[in-house]
Amino acid sequence: MPSLVDTLSGARRVAAHRPWPRLVVGHDAWRDVGHGIAAGERALLGLWCDGEAAHLAALDEAAREIVVVSTDCIDGEFPSLSAAHPPALRLERAIRDLYGIKARGLWDLRPWLDLGFWGVTHPRGAHPAEGSATAPYVFLPVDGENLHQIPVGPVHAGIIEPGHFRFTANGETVVRLEQRLGYVHKGIEKLLAGADLVRGARLAGRASGDSTVAYAYAFARAVESALAVEAPPRAVWLRALMAELERIANHLGDFGAICNDASFVIMHAECGILREIVLRAAQACFGHRLMMDRVVPGGVAADLPPQGAAHLRGLVADIRSRFPTLVELYDNTASLQDRTVTTGVLRPELARQWCPGGYVGRASGRAFDARRMPGYAPYAELAFDVPVFTEGDVDARVWVRIREIEQSLALIETILDRLPDGPVTAGLPAAGEAREGLALVEGFRGDVLAWVRIDAAGRIAHAHLRDPSWFQWPLLEAAIEGNIVADFPLCNKSFNCSYSGHDL
Repeated sequence: MPSLVDTLSGARRVAAHRPWPRLVVGHDAWRDVGHGIAAGERALLGLWCDGEAAHLAALDEAAREIVVVSTDCIDGEFPSLSAAHPPALRLERAIRDLYGIKARGLWDLRPWLDLGFWGVTHPRGAHPAEGSATAPYVFLPVDGENLHQIPVGPVHAGIIEPGHFRFTANGETVVRLEQRLGYVHKGIEKLLAGADLVRGARLAGRASGDSTVAYAYAFARAVESALAVEAPPRAVWLRALMAELERIANHLGDFGAICNDASFVIMHAECGILREIVLRAAQACFGHRLMMDRVVPGGVAADLPPQGAAHLRGLVADIRSRFPTLVELYDNTASLQDRTVTTGVLRPELARQWCPGGYVGRASGRAFDARRMPGYAPYAELAFDVPVFTEGDVDARVWVRIREIEQSLALIETILDRLPDGPVTAGLPAAGEAREGLALVEGFRGDVLAWVRIDAAGRIAHAHLRDPSWFQWPLLEAAIEGNIVADFPLCNKSFNCSYSGHDL
């Protein structure tokens, strides 16, 4: 099969876009690309708008490259991808809410991010107006006998983000789940527009706080690609060190929380202790428990202190001595296995169609990890396994996390062994011509995409950040079907999608 670049050989190539090509095509070619994605020839990585053109990022696995395809929005419209490829649906609805630009052929015209309290319509469009979506939101109908609805949220018990879940059930069995999100929309893209690169990095790191390293990492790499700058070798390895610490901390938290939702509280407590140890190590080594604002364009803002390597080696040894006992407890507790095995199954064929990243995809047979493909430094020099299961249930998503914790511990040891000396930041060039960059980084949930356009003054003209949750949230609706209502917390936590990262 020819690569996407070869297929679109007649398209106009944007010279200022790095490191992968951006091709500008007409509407017919845009549709053809969408049909190819729907046929499984490529994976959709993102879909966004800058007010004048629509852009998609597609992963061409055969060519091991990412291609950005753009098409002009003529009379405020561009051809819908979701008409052929459902994973694009919510992205197109979000573009309509933010810009007032319509995907021609979009069948679901309900607002997605605009919940009616913005006070302005199409805030990113050319002509925003006062007002907001006010019509009652109509959930999709479900036909059948003895069905009842259970509304949950947007406010939930505990300190978690808001989201609404509308269950249709027959007794205790879930027939359908429909989500409504957007409650934590922050206007990240609007805040990024016009910001300098320092403020841009801070905003990117706050798109989803539990993935602050991954977001800052992706943003920094996108900026560096646009400006043709390379971070110093020591900074490159320190970034990977922070990313693996973030992965371990979040996987530990999820492992305990999933067990807690099955009423196995002791696992929650023990995993919470280990997670706290990781966060304290991050504080001691990088000056912040979440390592927020430590990855910046050009390198990192904090070097590892003299005793940092010894501290982290002690952390690895401590977790290695205690974690296997927890894994054995999980695996040998019949009440836990009864709740997690065969619960919330995401079928592999759906994973192939939606191409979800992280543990959601890998638990359902999708062996994709951005560290490996398309890959980025220093991971090409690091040996690690990408755990893949095919059962697709809550248990499989737990085991992906367990194996990734083990792999990340080994990666931290290798990084410390091979960490080069030298500076941790590189200067960025002065303002010049407008440039664009794209990056894909593997966060704990999956691949985080960042696209940035820098103007001639060196400020951000437009930026787009895509959380892995955009392609995971809809699959939770499919995974819960046929399960009992009481198992929804387990399914939901095993996905652990980000509200904030999704809501922009």
